[in-house]
Amino acid sequence: MVTSSSMRRCRGALSLSFWIFLVLRSVLSRPVFGAAAGPAVQSARQCSASRGTGESDPPPFQPTLRLFPPSRRRRSYCRAMTPSRPSPDFPDGGFVQVRGARQHNLKDISVKVPRDALVVFTGVSGSGKSSLAFGTLYAEAQRRYLESVSPYARRLFNQAGVPDVDAIDGLPPAVALQQARGTPTARSSVGSVTTLSNLLRMLYSRAGDYPPGQGIVYAEGFSPNTPEGACPECHGLGRVYTVTEDSMVPDPSLTIRERAVAAWPQAWGGQNQRDILVTLGIDVDVPWRELPEETRHWILFTDEQPVVPVYPGLTPAETQRALKKKMEPSYMGTFSSARRHVLHTFANTESASMKKRVQGYMISEECPLCHGKRLRQEALNVTFAGLDITELSRLPLARVSELLRPYAEEREPGHAERVKNRPEQAIALQRMAADLVKRLDVLLHLGLGYLGLDRSTPTLSPGELQRLRLATQLYSNLFGVVYVLDEPSAGLHPADTEALLSALENLKRGGNSLFVVEHDLDVIRRADWLVDVGPEAGEKGGEILYSGPPEGLKHVPESQTGQYLFADRHTEPHTPREPAGWLELNGVTRNNLDNLDVRFPLGVMTSVTGVSGSGKSTLVSQALVDALAAHFGQPVNPDPEDDEDPADHTAGSARLGGDLAQITRLVRVDQKPIGRTPRSNMATYTGLFDQVRKLFAATPLAKKRGYNAGRFSFNVKGGRCEHCQGEGWVMVELLFLPSVYAPCPVCHGTRYNAETLEVEYRGKNIADVLALTVDEAHDFFADESAIFRALDTLREVGLGYLRLGQPATELSGGEAQRIKLATELQRSGRGGTVYVLDEPTTGLHPADVERLQRQLVKLVDAGNTVIAVEHKMQVVAASDWVLDIGPGAGEDGGRLVAQGTPAEVAQAAGSVTAPYLRAALR
Repeated sequence: MVTSSSMRRCRGALSLSFWIFLVLRSVLSRPVFGAAAGPAVQSARQCSASRGTGESDPPPFQPTLRLFPPSRRRRSYCRAMTPSRPSPDFPDGGFVQVRGARQHNLKDISVKVPRDALVVFTGVSGSGKSSLAFGTLYAEAQRRYLESVSPYARRLFNQAGVPDVDAIDGLPPAVALQQARGTPTARSSVGSVTTLSNLLRMLYSRAGDYPPGQGIVYAEGFSPNTPEGACPECHGLGRVYTVTEDSMVPDPSLTIRERAVAAWPQAWGGQNQRDILVTLGIDVDVPWRELPEETRHWILFTDEQPVVPVYPGLTPAETQRALKKKMEPSYMGTFSSARRHVLHTFANTESASMKKRVQGYMISEECPLCHGKRLRQEALNVTFAGLDITELSRLPLARVSELLRPYAEEREPGHAERVKNRPEQAIALQRMAADLVKRLDVLLHLGLGYLGLDRSTPTLSPGELQRLRLATQLYSNLFGVVYVLDEPSAGLHPADTEALLSALENLKRGGNSLFVVEHDLDVIRRADWLVDVGPEAGEKGGEILYSGPPEGLKHVPESQTGQYLFADRHTEPHTPREPAGWLELNGVTRNNLDNLDVRFPLGVMTSVTGVSGSGKSTLVSQALVDALAAHFGQPVNPDPEDDEDPADHTAGSARLGGDLAQITRLVRVDQKPIGRTPRSNMATYTGLFDQVRKLFAATPLAKKRGYNAGRFSFNVKGGRCEHCQGEGWVMVELLFLPSVYAPCPVCHGTRYNAETLEVEYRGKNIADVLALTVDEAHDFFADESAIFRALDTLREVGLGYLRLGQPATELSGGEAQRIKLATELQRSGRGGTVYVLDEPTTGLHPADVERLQRQLVKLVDAGNTVIAVEHKMQVVAASDWVLDIGPGAGEDGGRLVAQGTPAEVAQAAGSVTAPYLRAALR
């Protein structure tokens, strides 16, 4: 059994070994992982063509350039770009050389990128950028580092796996900062991600003001995540869950037989409880409100669990006669009150949908003991600057910095007295405050001053979370490390991108390399080196179109990135549509919005803009969505596996008004996954797989064997391969090494058993069809109108490269959102729908943004309303109406700065968005 102390010792040893490793590396002139930049490295195709010819190397540092159009049958052919002497542009860094990378859709590519530089990987969505940067370079760097630690310690890492590549030379240690939401728990916060909470707890423990007579509270006593600090009533959550009669019996006019006790199970379990009540002599056929209060209370809240004979199907009178005659019952039933069922299910079920269902009958309330502060009273008694640790943690980071700065600079009131009476405390206070202020300055510089230390991780956008991790790395002052970043500009207003670029420049000046996967043109223009992957997505991508300084990309006609980066792509001026009506949202009070009144035009496309943290998502994705959902009687959060806390959707207030008769439905199209397991895929989500399975069931062989459509599902018994249970692969445990996933030895990855695969439709079995791309399937099913229409829509949103059976876990957020949008486009003919999108262009190449815009225009043309939170000025300029929220973030935001057509907002004084919008409208 591994104890917590042994785990801490292991992590400490691992951390020490990593620091020793980095120190040793900084003194060595050559990289630890791989040799320094060596002889010329050519692309796979050129190497195979010139091998043995004695062909000389080209001049040093000539960029990789495509010599002929892409071919799906040939390997990538690029000119070599290897230095034979030090470059004036990269005098000391050397290069990282990749040979024969085949990860995912990469086509045996070879490429070289400089170290100690900002290298940006570009290309359309799905081209293979992330497969090269993360799946190949970072995965190999991690693998090499883990070989230097003990096998036991390797188990503490989330290992990326072994990349499919021939060789990588000159690769330093790497740190990955990916677009991840983090652990979906309220216990993970801004303070824990940045480690600021640890310092703050030490500050309160060593330099806080204690009440007379109270002993010292150690640092762990200020953490709600430890037994020493957590409030005993709410266990450190700050809220308690309770049930009431009103929550469990929403309609007291119903009888028990009519399921008045809605909190009981819907199927046999609920019927069982009702039959038990009949045995107990309780009238189940009178309205709930007419039952005696004592009886109602016992049914809902008793802890008793009587076991009684049950006679299902008998009337109450017949049941009583059976009891008197002591007839043999069908079974003995155990009664469970509604409260016991709800709380037991919530605490123990492994089903997300069941947990979500019972949660709907629970009421979340502020903990009556700690009043939502999550800590024991002993910790809350300790103050600093007049605030307990929870009150300080709730302040915006900018305010915390202002509060601590006088202590860091030794100019706070009472400093002289502290030095005189408690010099050791004065020294500790100054050092801890100075450290906190320095760390906070990095966060403020990245534009995150509006966040609070207690802000939970699941409520952060991916961009916010990545910037928090970036701030930690900026403060660590590591040297000689490769930072691999996944779209760090995601979710950033153009004004915030400037601060991000400054932070990246600081990391580079610190002697580090930056490998960045990015679509934002402002970031791409600031790169020292570009690697453009393409030319298209999926199987039509995976080749290196260009590798070299940014200006060279203009000479690569196949590059879609180059067309946007250099070409003059001005489009025809957009004439805004006239609204068909107005949707009013008044008195919005939530987060940093205070009694805000706004109007959304109907029948047009509206973009909601503003700097990160200004309140855009609070207004649109929370307040507006909640108000519309309540109006239409829809659940706020229909996804049973959604990580959002229902409390986030109940806070605050808003009143909905305006021309409500013009709208009939709400659809929220977000970037959450379309499924959490490999069993979910695009074909199943869109519904087209149902049609495909019906086609197979209608074939002569299927009819002869009696196969129905269910036979062709890999999720149920019958047609699937039982060895892998329809997964298509099996996991091979390698103990201390990353697990290896190999094709199932029985079905060879097809997911079906041999008998099912014998059934063919037009020469293809069901596994062959799932392996088709959308483009290929579009031609194959040209005569099947229902399937063809779904595939045509998927192609229109730019997903033609995806395979029908591609697991949902392999899809990016942008791809998931476009699948959802395509699904809606298939049923959008009736009009009157309000579509709400939160940053729909996140993760999209400018070419993909254009595709998305065309689909949004189709929705509006069909009589619908589109409201999008958006940062891309390309989209904002093409909108019909703009709402600009701000002017700043957090406490400095939450106000309506400007509204109107794009041209009107572009001229608004005091709007941070205006100058960027003006540039986009030129």
